Amino acid sequence: MRRPSLRELAMRYFKRLGYTIETDVEVDDIAGRAHKLDMLVRREGEVRPVWVKDWKRTVGVNVVINVDLEAEELGLDRPIIIGSRFSDRARSYASRRKVLLLTPEDLEEIL
Repeated sequence: MRRPSLRELAMRYFKRLGYTIETDVEVDDIAGRAHKLDMLVRREGEVRPVWVKDWKRTVGVNVVINVDLEAEELGLDRPIIIGSRFSDRARSYASRRKVLLLTPEDLEEIL
């Protein structure tokens, strides 16, 4: 049996938590530029952008900063990044800026 992809795990995780999920979403920022999101999840008035980084390497602080800035441009709070591993600097930045970082282990705890 094959292991589910990170994206499949994420979808199951958000469904389990009661979110509705839109995948491969394009959202325009206030300047009218389109931004591609892996997912947009909604629950009880809460709307959060989700990026899935299904990489073999560690997700670094620059990726987290760029996602945070992109979410801000879109007027969306508290972005979520899902990846296999995150650097210590990425985790530190994310905790200061309220960016949620999730690993496969975090997702599987809920499933």
